[in-house]
Amino acid sequence: MKSRKFAKVVTKLPGRRAKKVVEGTSKYVSPSISRYYPLVVESAHGSLVKDVDGNQFIDFTSGIAVLNTGSTHQKVVEAATKQLQKFIHFSYTDFYYANLVLLAKRVTEIVPGDFEKMVYFGNSGTEAIEAALKLARNYTRRTIFLAHGGAFHGRTMGALSLTASKPVQRTGSFPLVPEVVHFPFPYCYRCPWKQTFPECDYYCVDFFKEQYLEKFVPISDVAAYFFEPVQGEGGYVPAPPDYFKKMEFMRGDGVLFVADEVQTGMGRTGKYFGVEHFGITPDILTIAKGIASGMPLGLTVARAEIMKSWKPGQHGSTFGANPVAVESALATLEVIRSERLLENAKRLGGFAMKRLLEMKDRYEIVGDVRGMGLLIGVEIVRSKRTKEFGDEETHTIIEHCFKSGLLAISAGRNTIRVIPPLNVSKEELDEGLNILEESIALVNRNLIVNRA
Repeated sequence: MKSRKFAKVVTKLPGRRAKKVVEGTSKYVSPSISRYYPLVVESAHGSLVKDVDGNQFIDFTSGIAVLNTGSTHQKVVEAATKQLQKFIHFSYTDFYYANLVLLAKRVTEIVPGDFEKMVYFGNSGTEAIEAALKLARNYTRRTIFLAHGGAFHGRTMGALSLTASKPVQRTGSFPLVPEVVHFPFPYCYRCPWKQTFPECDYYCVDFFKEQYLEKFVPISDVAAYFFEPVQGEGGYVPAPPDYFKKMEFMRGDGVLFVADEVQTGMGRTGKYFGVEHFGITPDILTIAKGIASGMPLGLTVARAEIMKSWKPGQHGSTFGANPVAVESALATLEVIRSERLLENAKRLGGFAMKRLLEMKDRYEIVGDVRGMGLLIGVEIVRSKRTKEFGDEETHTIIEHCFKSGLLAISAGRNTIRVIPPLNVSKEELDEGLNILEESIALVNRNLIVNRA
């Protein structure tokens, strides 16, 4: 085992104080929340997290891609504190405040598209998606939505109707919002059509046209196509390079393109938004997670002509654009710019990808490594040849990482996310990757021994 500078596990996990909190949580908090391991956070700064029992962890989760500027960044804390001393809340549904206008202006400047844009403010990613659903129907006066199998767009009823990543997320919630049609996402490692990219010549697009639009989905009734540039909960799966461009034929029939950038946005992929890697401009784009470094904020950004289809009172949010969250977002944007976090995500993302691809060559259980910037997925399998899902192996690796001082979580069934803060240091990233490799090596070795 290599020496540890940042990860410091000083007590058996879970510790005594952690167990007490876990027990209280089980008694008083809804069981609908699932957790990976009994981490009870006491403090977090940058890419390091301390628990209540004195252990310290390297963070490869970023609060599920929220803490892009790291935990408790000084500039964000100062901005929020200063606003807290002025006023905490004054609903923007009835009154005005200046920082809201400044944030809307700055966001519209970085969202792709050389046209006038407007912003709706809510509190979360799922709220941003709900707003996009309502807005798309209101503007187009159409009823059908298109979304991908494997997609995750949230868990409220409208967003859940688009979500199709795990049955448990939809269990007990039917009937959902009607007229949502799901079709396969181009998951090249596990191609639904048993094709090989690029020889397939985007067969997935032809399949969609022939089996959906030509048979049972009237495109004239489709309001919008919702997509993640890189599927998140579906397994950190990027679309192939020209996929969304080839899907743009639908725009000629009036279909709106809605990019869900809740997880891929705010520099996570090395650009402000994941869709920028694919050369298309969405009509509506949703932002949350990393926009305010941990404060609750969700944005729906749309072409001005689309947003102006709403009349006063058609949609709103009491806590949307909370002034403290707005100041945190303004500070977050400044940190991303001044600390060159887009460049850091590209540089360290390249470093991490190289290390992880070496692990893919070295270990039988690493089936695929994919991603952009510091949004990387490591798919664990039981066999490279059969690509059998390594569900249990994934869980064991994550558990071993935790006990060794690295926080990691999965996506989909069997993909480990590598999503540290965008300002993680190379030393911290390297040590975290060392722990991840040790955990992979252990599980890989045990699998081979058990087969012998």
